Amino acid sequence: MNNFNFHVPTDIRFGKDRLGELPEALGQFGKKVLLVYGGGSIKKNGLYDKVMALLTENGFEVWELAGVEPNPRIQTVRRGAELCKEHGIEVVLPVGGGSTIDCAKVVAASALSQEDPWQLVLGRRGYQGPALAIVTILTLAATGSEMNVGAVISNPETKQKLGFGGPSMLPKVSFLDPENTFSVNHYQTAAGSADILSHLTENYFSRVTGADVQDRITEGLMRATIDNMRIALKTPADYDARANLMWASTLALNGLTGAGKGGAWSCHPMEHELSAFYDITHGVGLAILTPRWMAHVLNEDTVEQFAVYAREVWGVKEAVPELAARTGIQKLYDFFKECGIPMTFPEVGIRDDRDFDAMAQQAVDHSSIAEAAFVPLQKADVLEIYQSCLTESSFI
Repeated sequence: MNNFNFHVPTDIRFGKDRLGELPEALGQFGKKVLLVYGGGSIKKNGLYDKVMALLTENGFEVWELAGVEPNPRIQTVRRGAELCKEHGIEVVLPVGGGSTIDCAKVVAASALSQEDPWQLVLGRRGYQGPALAIVTILTLAATGSEMNVGAVISNPETKQKLGFGGPSMLPKVSFLDPENTFSVNHYQTAAGSADILSHLTENYFSRVTGADVQDRITEGLMRATIDNMRIALKTPADYDARANLMWASTLALNGLTGAGKGGAWSCHPMEHELSAFYDITHGVGLAILTPRWMAHVLNEDTVEQFAVYAREVWGVKEAVPELAARTGIQKLYDFFKECGIPMTFPEVGIRDDRDFDAMAQQAVDHSSIAEAAFVPLQKADVLEIYQSCLTESSFI
């Protein structure tokens, strides 16, 4: 296990009926608030009205940044940063899922910078500059952005989707009420849960050995996500299922499961190119890619790790390591299909490979998967994985 620091001081307010604490949580940072949200679902489910009533009744001045995209765009970040600078915003309040929170994080950093926001993003991770305070109200279990420093932003003009983050972008307070996810539809619930599983998978498969605590925690979170995903898809208002998905989402990417492991993630860089070129749902892209990536990197050096994954996560009893590993990969693929997730590129509108060469090159250029991944991936590897996603797959 590698050395690591683990310090994540986000104040988590988990559970139902906690929204009344919002004025106190915001007030410690200021009275001028930028409310950030997406396509209007918070207005349909009544959350917007509740938040606005609390803010106005308690003397907050509120400006709004609405219409954040599912893959948040740099143009929206620019609009938010300008609002902050023009009105002297003191605290940013994203109400939504990971896309809304990611957008708000980069707005918060850009508001205190003279650089164009895209130039900040191009600086990638390791941002050491300041940011406005961020308080979040989560409405979708998926990205874990409510308790980490990262954000992912798209630039449609350059067909780039890049990660960016730093310590000042960690939310100060995050409200996690599972009831706010009851109205999330079947497709987004499945896609968000696939995103949770991907975060866990990316941390789990590492060349670093000896991190038994992290691996056992990760296996438990995977099983909990799978079990509760099934329940939530059948019974959307099941509180405990939604609560477990929400907490699994947070723990999957707050640093806990990846501490002491290191290395580069594999599926996320490949999926970011899918989203950059085709603007597909992030969790769906990850679901399509992950089993194919697993099959591609399965070899004599990795087979034991995949066999352990199959046995501990999917309950596979097969004694032969390679057959156990392949059975686990097949179970993941079949589970995503069972949950109604599209599992080929044509199902999400990608019908040919015309962009694959450029996408594969950017996946390598914009990450360290060629050197530091669980199994290093070159451009040819990424191309092969993309090609395999054009048709249905079988792994046994």
